[in-house]
Amino acid sequence: MYMNTNDGNELFYKYYEQWIEVYKKGAIRNSTMQKYRLTLKWLKKIAPKLKVSDINRINYQEILNKYAENHERQSTMDFHHQLKASILDAVDEGLLNRDPTRKAIIKGRPPKTKKEKYLNQFELQKLIADLDLGNTINYDWLIYLIAKTGVRFSEALAVTPEDFDFPHQTLNIEKTWNYKEDGGFEPTKNKSSERKIQLDWQTVIQFSELIKNLELDKPIFIHSKIYNSTINDVLKRHCINANIPIITIHGLRHTHASILLYAGVSIASVAHRLGHASMSTTQKTYLHIIQELENTDIDKIMRALTTLNN
Repeated sequence: MYMNTNDGNELFYKYYEQWIEVYKKGAIRNSTMQKYRLTLKWLKKIAPKLKVSDINRINYQEILNKYAENHERQSTMDFHHQLKASILDAVDEGLLNRDPTRKAIIKGRPPKTKKEKYLNQFELQKLIADLDLGNTINYDWLIYLIAKTGVRFSEALAVTPEDFDFPHQTLNIEKTWNYKEDGGFEPTKNKSSERKIQLDWQTVIQFSELIKNLELDKPIFIHSKIYNSTINDVLKRHCINANIPIITIHGLRHTHASILLYAGVSIASVAHRLGHASMSTTQKTYLHIIQELENTDIDKIMRALTTLNN
């Protein structure tokens, strides 16, 4: 399929739909593709009769404003970036004389205040003690691996025996499992998500025994269709049994990161371990913990400076 290079009389949403098929299909993850298609649905709803040649700064801003009425600012920003990419191509093709997205104002609802739940070290120990960690792989071992490594749920599902490097005590993360659709391996969230995670000796010993007779290239936790909600239900039961706050699998990832930060591990190391694209993501996500640690550091600084007095 080729992009339409007529005089711009094509409807904008039709042009965007074709642009997605030509430039994005097969080049991005399915989950990301769904976001582009969702943008298409909103575009068709907001501006069903707008032609490519008629796009200008005013009606483009009106599209963004209409979308922002029902979405947070970050979501509106993503919506804008996806539309802008196609519009810039339309400019390059000569369908538009200038870029109508220039100086666009991004609005949107304020983000909902949400604090991710996580466990402290004592609570995590109680959770692990309640897990059924027998001689065969089960969902409790999946929970345990995420708690010990901080990997994403989709990354943990994609782990195969050959991803373990026991001599070097590392777990190689270079793929994810498409649990939301029909299964199968997919690329990681971004290039930074491809990483080697250092394992403690106890985890090395446990998993070296567990996987020694399994096929090297097959996911160790996948035997049939698996759902995020199923694992969250398993985790919830253990939280109730252990009499600790109920968290989700994603909250377990936050637990891992928070314990490392409280232990004094640098933000850079935590960011790398989590597979964040930049340290700013880690700082933003764990701002409350970082601020708490900074307050502790101030006390340490004052005590250190006091010792310098005559």
